[in-house]
Amino acid sequence: MYPPKPTSRFIILTLTLVLLLTLSFTVTSFGDTNVDNDDEDAEGIEELLALDEEAENQENPQVKSSEAEVLSKAQKIVIELNQDSTKRVIDGNEFVLILGYAPWCPRSAELMPQFAEAATELKELGIDVVMAKIDAERYPKAASNLGIKGYPTMLLLVNGSSQAYTGGFTSQEIVIWASKKTGESVIRVNSVIQAKEFLKKHSMFAVGLFEKFEGSEYEEFIKAATSHNEIQFVETSEMGVANILFPNMKLSYPFVGLVKSELDRYTTFEGTLKMEDILQFLDIYKFPLVTTVTELNSVRVFSTRIKFQVYIFAEADDFKDVVEPLQNVARKFKPEVLFLYIDIKDNNLAKPFLTLLGREEAEDTVVAAFDNKISSKFLLESDPTPSNIEEFCSGVLHGTQAPFYKSQPIPDNTEGSIQTIVGKTFDELILGSPQNIFLEVHTPRCITCEATSKKVEKLAKHFKGLDDLTFARIDAYANEHPKLQVNDYPTLLFYPAHDKSNPIKLPSKSSLKDLATLINKNLKTDHKTKDEL
Repeated sequence: MYPPKPTSRFIILTLTLVLLLTLSFTVTSFGDTNVDNDDEDAEGIEELLALDEEAENQENPQVKSSEAEVLSKAQKIVIELNQDSTKRVIDGNEFVLILGYAPWCPRSAELMPQFAEAATELKELGIDVVMAKIDAERYPKAASNLGIKGYPTMLLLVNGSSQAYTGGFTSQEIVIWASKKTGESVIRVNSVIQAKEFLKKHSMFAVGLFEKFEGSEYEEFIKAATSHNEIQFVETSEMGVANILFPNMKLSYPFVGLVKSELDRYTTFEGTLKMEDILQFLDIYKFPLVTTVTELNSVRVFSTRIKFQVYIFAEADDFKDVVEPLQNVARKFKPEVLFLYIDIKDNNLAKPFLTLLGREEAEDTVVAAFDNKISSKFLLESDPTPSNIEEFCSGVLHGTQAPFYKSQPIPDNTEGSIQTIVGKTFDELILGSPQNIFLEVHTPRCITCEATSKKVEKLAKHFKGLDDLTFARIDAYANEHPKLQVNDYPTLLFYPAHDKSNPIKLPSKSSLKDLATLINKNLKTDHKTKDEL
């Protein structure tokens, strides 16, 4: 890299110092003003020098670096706020979209490049919104005054008034949200040339064709456009324009459709032109055939209206080999089933689901389904081939696939005074047993379970020899059964021999003596009771 021209650098330094001296008398700080201004001033000088170097590079094309250019461009567009500049930027601009981040936050790191790319797109579109970011850990008081409490946080300041960001987290979704909040909710396209230009900038959008931009149906379309923050809406009254935006379809007035950049590119809305129906249509069909779940889109994915969800947990390379066949399977179940892919190595996203399935240590592909209407889960226990996945999905939808319940391997209960119950043996050893059953339900994470277990062991020894009473225990973390619905641990249940469908809950905090009394009472056979402890 060629060194900057001395004269150019001297001028920049002089102007910078004059500007900083002027600002020190005229700027009122936003929040706490006890900041090391010398450090911040030095940072400002370094930024200006960096811009000066960029100008020199433009004069010398041979020293250009594409990576440095991209970074420099982003730095110019996205303003880095500090304690003093925050209020100045907000007061001086009608619209300011602020990203509060922390340097150590993974989600912040994932969002930052999307935010910078959105800033570039918004500038190219001529959208009058200032894009700014603030290190909320370094400037906590300025961040607190903005209402930033977690990372990352995005806020839109409109003439100083703050509103929460409610859009998606890809660059395009940020652009759409910011465009709608700072301008018109619908882009009107009147010519074929405009339509072709629109297609260059938007890969996903909702299109409305209306003979006139008036009437109740058009008003419902506008309401939907105003309400929906993730998808760009476009409208036209020209049939030729509509055919450019939504080709190869027989269109008629009025018409609404969704365009996406994937195999199922065009989807026609076939319901009543009411705002709620349009929004429901978009929320169902906006997802790709197979959606990759990330930290940034997870909230939007998990809150979808589609209650049947099929999850594919696999390594990235393995998923690449099957994504196209999976898309073909997903197309057959659209819109009833949402297909989702999560990298099996992603502990934050994959581990909670795999734990629910008892597959925490899985390395090979796992396919599971969740019916969020009835809180049921299903596991594909055959090879995850496209045909098996299709059969599995069909079974889940039509109620022929049995729900999945976790279970440890069947243990050897030949020794010991207390039987170990697992999910697979609950029917046989608890519900199907002719005996009275005293069941201890515990989990490894339960703080008081160990003390209760010791009491149960003493009770089992005390009542040893009774032919119609069995003591048992089950780890509810590793084992499930539809007839075992327990929320508190430890839980002690007494299953009478004559009525296994109505277990009696015993107080786990009771003394040994009191528990023995309750057991004797529930046995209901005087000659088979034992004296109290």
